[in-house]
Order: sequence, then structure tokens, then C-alpha cells
Amino acid sequence: MPSRHPEEMGHGQVVKRYVTRTYGGLPRYLVLNGGRFLGPRWWHTTRFTRHLIADAAAITDEELEALLGDEWRSRLTGAWLIGVDRRERFRARIGDLLLASEVCYSGSAYCLALARFGAHADAEILTAYLDRYLPRTDLPYDQPAALGALLRLDAHLGTHHTDRFTEPDGPWDQWVKGVGRLGYPGHTPAETRHWTDLHCDFANGWTRA
Repeated sequence: MPSRHPEEMGHGQVVKRYVTRTYGGLPRYLVLNGGRFLGPRWWHTTRFTRHLIADAAAITDEELEALLGDEWRSRLTGAWLIGVDRRERFRARIGDLLLASEVCYSGSAYCLALARFGAHADAEILTAYLDRYLPRTDLPYDQPAALGALLRLDAHLGTHHTDRFTEPDGPWDQWVKGVGRLGYPGHTPAETRHWTDLHCDFANGWTRA
């Protein structure tokens, strides 16, 4: 089925096709947010992934813009589709949304997309995010996803953007201590990198990229 513009489909149809399509009784956005597709025992992984790859290739830029302008479920799904298809023309839009941090949950998908793009410009966006939000030890936002993505990019690009964040008792350690006082679990840099690698390698394995 060819993809159509939101004006032709109606926004509700765009959301229904790309965001709330169900797998094992779960909507796509919830599967993406929870990472259920990474588990070996989930029976729907193959069907879910094939549909995700196909939709990432088929969705129009106009439909993606409509999703990115909506609430968190649509933004999360739109960013995933952008990342899977590596639509680097959305880099600036994704970067603006990440830095604004207007809604919950979707930030991790923005970080995934930037990690998938894999360029120095993406590392700069992630660095800017960490510069802005690591000092906010009262905000458990998407700092782990951003650090994990930046660590992956450092390894890929041969850069060292994360060094100043992860030095002993540096910005990362201070942020972990701060959110720990709020009752949120801490994350080591290695754990954040591992989570990013799981998602990116999943996409790589299915797109052969």
C-alpha cells in the first residue's frame, strides 16, 4: 500500500497506520518504548520488525512531520522510523526536539536516530544536550540515552566528546547522584552504551546497514 500525505489520509489514519498498529495486543509505540522486540521469547518480533522496516521506507516526509508535531507517542514512533531509514534530512528537526525536551519518552528515540545517522553533526547535538541537561540533577530526562548514543558515536568517529562528561566525579557522576536522591536508579556509562548498541544493532541487522 503506497504511503499518502496526511492531508489525503487524515491525521488519524496516519497515527493508526504508523503509531497504534498492534502486535500481540500492544500498540507499536508501546513496543518501541519498552524494547519488547529485543527479547528472544516475544513471538511477534519478526512480523513487528518487517512492518517497521517497510513503514520506515514507505512513510512520506510530510507524514513524519505530522508525527513529530504531535504528542509523545507519535513523536517517539516518528523518530524511530526516521532513525531506521536514516533520513538525515531530519537531523536539525530531531536535534531541536531533543534540546527542547517538551514531552516524555520520545527523547530516547531522538537519540537513537542521531546514533543511527552517525555523523559529527549528530555528536555535536548530543554534546549540546548533555551540556544543557546534565547540570539539571533534578531532571531525570533522556541523559542516559544521550550519553549512550554519544559513546557509540565516539567509538565510530574516533572522537572523545564523552571524556569530559564521564571523568571521575564529573558531570555524569554528579547527575547520577542527583537523580538517585530523587529515587531514580543510576546508570553507568557502559550500561547506557550497551542499551544504545542493542537498539542500533537491532536496526542494522534488519536493514543490512
